Amino acid sequence: MQKAVPFTGQQRADHLLIAEMVAPGSRVLDVGCGDGALLKLLADTKGVDGRGVELSREKVNLCVKSGLSVIQGDADRDLADYPDQSFDYAILSLTIQATRDPKTVLANLLRIGRRAIVSFPNFGHWRIRAQLLFSGRMPMTPNLPEPWYTTADAHLCTIKDFVDLVEIVNAEVEAAVAFNAKGQRLPIKNSLSLQNLLGEKAVFRLKRRA
Repeated sequence: MQKAVPFTGQQRADHLLIAEMVAPGSRVLDVGCGDGALLKLLADTKGVDGRGVELSREKVNLCVKSGLSVIQGDADRDLADYPDQSFDYAILSLTIQATRDPKTVLANLLRIGRRAIVSFPNFGHWRIRAQLLFSGRMPMTPNLPEPWYTTADAHLCTIKDFVDLVEIVNAEVEAAVAFNAKGQRLPIKNSLSLQNLLGEKAVFRLKRRA
């Protein structure tokens, strides 16, 4: 993993961890780039050649006004149009759970980029398990703040679920970090079960198997 990116302002914790996994000067595609905060961070700290895809026209306009190269597009429909290995990294930050077909989206990321980086909320965290056990209702937490009937998160998963999906799409994990709401890495090594229990979110860097 690359050296830590210094924290300035109010960057999202997963953005900082993603930036550590990106090599300087790389070509990057940020899918579901939102307001462009990650693209700007990568440009400022890693000098990347960044491109973005975002579903919201309003957010695309904000990105363009900030000088970022972002187009409107849908991760479920439009990734198939990108050539193989046209980027060094294809990134999906806190978005895969909102896609209609996560398996196909992940496969496309690994086809488009020489590496794929994915962050997501972990539905296996102990607070979520406890809410399900004691309330019998869909959990709401700071990481999952919306009720089930308004959230776009149609395909929530656990860290273990995501590792299974990585195998299904014939990829391997190069680096992975489980972390809490403050962005602190969990001091856990070689224990997927503990990461799944204690990690509120996770970031994975993947590559296709040879």
